[in-house]
Amino acid sequence: MEIEDLDTQKRVVYQIVGEDEASIKEGRISIGSPIARALIGKEVEDAVTVKAPGGNVEYEIISIQYI
Repeated sequence: MEIEDLDTQKRVVYQIVGEDEASIKEGRISIGSPIARALIGKEVEDAVTVKAPGGNVEYEIISIQYI
């Protein structure tokens, strides 16, 4: 899944995986993480808000790939 931070326009690619497989350095986030929970069930071009320690961050979903 590719997402874009709406404030910085920075794009990142994440793969949502189980707890044991998560590795942020490798772009794999846990299904239980705040970002993954916000993204589940959304579609391309949806905007999501993620509650982060530094405040809310808004992302737009750029693409979704099922592997």
